[in-house]
Amino acid sequence: MSPPLSAGTVTQRTLITLLISVAGGGVAALLNLPAAWLMGGALAVAIAALAGVKVMLPNWLRDLTFVLTGLSMGAAVARDSLALMVQWPVTLAAMAVELVLIISLTGLLLRKMFGLDRGTAYLSSFPGHLSFVMSIAAAGMGDSRQIIIIQVIRILILTICVPIGAMFLPLGQYEGAPAAPPMDLVTLAVVAVACCVVGFIFTRLKIPAGYALGAMATSISAKFAGLFEGTMPPVLLTGIFILIGALIGSRFNGITRDEFKKAALGGLAGTALTVAICTVVTFAVAPFVDMPFGQIWLGLSPGALEGMGALGIALGFDTAFIAAHHVTRLLFLTFAIPVVAMVVREKELP
Repeated sequence: MSPPLSAGTVTQRTLITLLISVAGGGVAALLNLPAAWLMGGALAVAIAALAGVKVMLPNWLRDLTFVLTGLSMGAAVARDSLALMVQWPVTLAAMAVELVLIISLTGLLLRKMFGLDRGTAYLSSFPGHLSFVMSIAAAGMGDSRQIIIIQVIRILILTICVPIGAMFLPLGQYEGAPAAPPMDLVTLAVVAVACCVVGFIFTRLKIPAGYALGAMATSISAKFAGLFEGTMPPVLLTGIFILIGALIGSRFNGITRDEFKKAALGGLAGTALTVAICTVVTFAVAPFVDMPFGQIWLGLSPGALEGMGALGIALGFDTAFIAAHHVTRLLFLTFAIPVVAMVVREKELP
């Protein structure tokens, strides 16, 4: 086990990571790309990590990023989005079908075309719940390094492709109530503290993505209950996008270029198949619900909760819908992952 890093080293690497994220986001903003600070930051930090730069976000800053993401999703919710909840069972059913297709077909693709063993292939195919997936890999199933690379490629590609797709595809936009003015600092501080407390409780209860889900549940519930009004201040929202970009990109830290090359082709192919399945399911369900195509796609997308939630805010979609579907996806995966793992183990027994 490597010795713990000194406080000075942690601070230096964190500042470098954030500066790279700011630079990448700034370039993307100058190019007028959608969700520029998020997409540009994630790509820049990922490239820097693969080039050998020691990037990182300390655990406390990672958890703060999750809290701020959940808070911002709640602040972006429009109360009239409650009227659309009657349509959610249709899209939730579509999500269940989509997850079965993604896990089975992506796992099969990685096995048959890229020669991965069953454990590596199917653990790489799960669209989310990364910490749970890696805990099973650490227990001896599959190649943990290849699994993490393929999973991180999926998250990064989705973060990049969704904003680019928004430039060329008729994704639509949620037409809710006019945006409220930003929250005052006192309200923001009170809501943030409440989000931190509930996020901490969720984490202690071992709930997946506890800080993000706790903050999201707190802020959305408070917004629907009328306990606060207003949205996140634009400057703070930009800062959150920079942090999320840095978080996504920093997941490539410690991955060598050789390891990346070995797993990249399978990761890209698996991500392409996953995106294709999500898109086909979205097209299939879109005629049955009165929502923008892009909003349905983000709700059903196999990306990370924090990344897809932030993209929903940046692209102007109903964050209550996106949040509910990603929470449900995590719930489905909580039951699906151990079941698939047991089936894989049985098939691998002589």
